[in-house]
Amino acid sequence: MDTGDLDDQLLRHAKEGDSSGVQGLLRLMVVDQSGPHTLNINCRSRKEASAGWTSLHLSSHLGHKEVVDDLLKAGAHVNLQDNMGDTPLHKAAASGQKEVVLLLLRYDACAQIINGTAQIPKDVTEDDEIITMLEAAERRAVRRKEENLLQAAREGDVSTLSKLLSLKEVPDVHCRDLLGNTPLHCAAYRGQEHCVVKLLKHGASHSLMNKHGQTAFDLACTDELRQILSASALKESSSTVQKLEGSLWKSSRFLGWRYHWVVLENGNLSWYHRRADALSGVRKLGSRVLTRAYYTIKPWSNCFFSVRCFDGTDHPFKVTSTTNSIATRRKWLDAFDAHSAYSSRHCSQEQAMVGDDEEEGDEDSMAADNLTRALQVASACQLKLESEVSVFSSMVKNEQNQALAVPLLLKAKQTSDLSAETCTALQTCLALLSKQEEVWNLNLEQELEKNKALTEALQTLTTECHTLESFSRGRKSPTLSALTGDFYDAESDSESELSLSGFLSVASRSYEEDEGRDTPLFRSLRRRPTREPGAMSEAGDHGDQAAHCNGVVKKHRSSLPAPMFSRNDISIWSILKKCIGMELSKIAMPVMFNEPLSFLQRLAEYMEHTYLLKQANASADSWERTGKPFNPLLGETYELIRDDLGFRWVSEQVSHHPPVSAFHAEGLKEDFLFHGSIYPKLKFWGKSVEAEPKGVMTLELPKHNEAYTWTNPTCCVHNIIVGQLWIEQYGNVEVINHKTGERCSLMFKPCGLFGKELHKVEGYILDKSKKKLCAIYGKWTECLYAVDPAAFEAHRKADKKSAEEKKSKQ
Repeated sequence: MDTGDLDDQLLRHAKEGDSSGVQGLLRLMVVDQSGPHTLNINCRSRKEASAGWTSLHLSSHLGHKEVVDDLLKAGAHVNLQDNMGDTPLHKAAASGQKEVVLLLLRYDACAQIINGTAQIPKDVTEDDEIITMLEAAERRAVRRKEENLLQAAREGDVSTLSKLLSLKEVPDVHCRDLLGNTPLHCAAYRGQEHCVVKLLKHGASHSLMNKHGQTAFDLACTDELRQILSASALKESSSTVQKLEGSLWKSSRFLGWRYHWVVLENGNLSWYHRRADALSGVRKLGSRVLTRAYYTIKPWSNCFFSVRCFDGTDHPFKVTSTTNSIATRRKWLDAFDAHSAYSSRHCSQEQAMVGDDEEEGDEDSMAADNLTRALQVASACQLKLESEVSVFSSMVKNEQNQALAVPLLLKAKQTSDLSAETCTALQTCLALLSKQEEVWNLNLEQELEKNKALTEALQTLTTECHTLESFSRGRKSPTLSALTGDFYDAESDSESELSLSGFLSVASRSYEEDEGRDTPLFRSLRRRPTREPGAMSEAGDHGDQAAHCNGVVKKHRSSLPAPMFSRNDISIWSILKKCIGMELSKIAMPVMFNEPLSFLQRLAEYMEHTYLLKQANASADSWERTGKPFNPLLGETYELIRDDLGFRWVSEQVSHHPPVSAFHAEGLKEDFLFHGSIYPKLKFWGKSVEAEPKGVMTLELPKHNEAYTWTNPTCCVHNIIVGQLWIEQYGNVEVINHKTGERCSLMFKPCGLFGKELHKVEGYILDKSKKKLCAIYGKWTECLYAVDPAAFEAHRKADKKSAEEKKSKQ
């Protein structure tokens, strides 16, 4: 029988759950192991619906427990993946086969293999019991790795230890056994020096204690291990600093004292609005590096302190006034000292050596404290060597052979002297490098001062250059043609292109210029000044060719014949502030705001897009010759159907004066109705425009037979004349559920003078009896929070009390 036939039979029996047929094929495989037609128990399906599935995949997916058991006993691969990356455990979990899942886990099926969609078996099921079993299997696999790590550390198996620590899912290097010993403890009391070094390189901590309060250093059985652990402890203490975070008052120049969440980490000072922002690392208000930073305090205040950074900026802080404010401030000051020292020790050399080669920079920027530690180690070795020499000398003195003792004593004395000379040389190097570091720091401070001065000078020069450039453009002298008042024809002698509007400017000449001529208008239109061929320029607009007249090619200009007055010297605000409250048709603008064109010439701009008229004439259907107006006409409608979003929309302009638009939207599955009207009432306030919506919005949910209504808040657009445009919304919004009587009252706060309340929203959800069910606060541009009303009121009272205390202190 062909091998392919045997494989197909195995797959068919596994799919049908035929346990006897599977067992028969498996017996045949055992009997005929060396035959030409050996059965492959891990054969894969070639069908499109189950491509890459093995017999174990099929039986696991369909829940044939007996077949799964037979295949696993016969040696089927339990973690084999199909074309989509699924294992048999994925298939069993997805189809909810609890008994099959448990059976696969007993045969060491891995519960952490991901498939082609980055899902583990736990992610493809919704059955709580299966999820519990898979989570237990994950914990068992993790614990098994930890036990293997502990065993490798005890036995000194460096290869197994390295393999475990290089896995993608690395076991916890601080895992513990029954006595509370970590792998570092186990390697230390067994004297496994290589394992200790490997664990320390992968972040094992020497300071952890077991259940008897002993560290790895206490359990070390050799002096070499104790020296390695003590060196690691010294290095760790000098390379880490404790993180500190908490709430502090911080002062700013314009907003005064405000509450912030302050974080000190790795020599950096950062502050946020809330603790949640610090945890997620978003919306950071500011940060500073504490290199060479120091603090100052006021003797008469137990809460105030100020941090001065190396760039000269001051950051005042205050702790909250409580009974232990002195201790709290001392904790923050000690932390600032530690982080400043850490940052100065680890960052100053790197900043001074920017641009050098990485390896050379690392060698050249060795800090003085590293040399201090090296000197301490050298001194310790020196003491140990001297003690060994003294022991050696006493042993030699007791030697009977005096001829042999003298050379040995001399050699020991020479070794001791050489060690002392080495220690002295190291001390000299440390002193020299300390002096060099002082020189580098001084040079760095000088360069920073120079950089600051040059930056300020560059900013001043840029500002002056911009001012002179604007003044030069504003004071540009008028051309000769503007001074003489000569009229410029549309076909001027300049090399600028000509426009159609220039032909009509000829018609604006006075009759006196053409006195004595018959039909002056058309004669002037036909008259053309003599032009040189060199004055001709390329033309063409929308593909049109240059006009021909009397055999001469005529070009059209693209610039005006006379320059406009500069508007930089005129304040638009000085004009508009006198027109606040007036109708726009009554406002008279200065003549310098007009272009140097006659209105009759401006009328010719209707013909700038003549190609559209030609396209309309060439269109066959009338609907192709129409277009949408920007301003909707009375009775105009618009319909939109979005199948992807599931809604149908119809809107209509129901009034023109005043402009009122109505709309109606409904879900394609009849799951909602949304309709309303928009009647914006516009007000001009000089620098801003306010739009107050008058329409009512209605949302209906047919499934619940509920209807919600509300009105939109007032929208204001600022800096419409000068400055950067920005929008705020303010006013009261009340959402009412007409079925239950519940309502949500929201207050969109105006920004105020200093922008403290910008975008803020506060409100409550009330029941039919006006009882507060929930409080809502936040910013409509970011997010809103729902909290308990009592907690919200208590928080507002605390803020009010703290603000009053701050005012009383000032």
